[in-house]
Amino acid sequence: MNSSGTTATAELGLRLVVPDRTAVPLVARLDYSAGDPYAIKVSFHVGEDEPVEWIFARELLTVGIVRPAGDGDVRVWPAKGGDERTVNITLSSPFGHAQFDAPVSPLAEFLHRTYEIAPAGQEADYVDLDAEIEQHLCS
Repeated sequence: MNSSGTTATAELGLRLVVPDRTAVPLVARLDYSAGDPYAIKVSFHVGEDEPVEWIFARELLTVGIVRPAGDGDVRVWPAKGGDERTVNITLSSPFGHAQFDAPVSPLAEFLHRTYEIAPAGQEADYVDLDAEIEQHLCS
């Protein structure tokens, strides 16, 4: 895991839950930047040249560790049973559906580091609203 004053990254080992087969281990890279304080980018390395990337609300992952969270395309909830605390993450898109099982400990550690960078409730202090407006007007 790496972090600086404004960014944090980590690799997270998780398992793709495959029907009628054992779970398939994968690695996901988590990226956080104070420049986009509400979001976490998750890159799934699935053997292709380019990883599959999703953007998650930081709060969604945080809440999903303790209780079900999310509607629609992304849902997160704590898993029941087993020796290791895990969290389930389900992703849905027009191209398919995937469910992952991830260990809570490294995910919680990563999230903790993001809150050290941009504390909860203070995210707006890290957003340059003028730059955001200019970017959207010039696109």
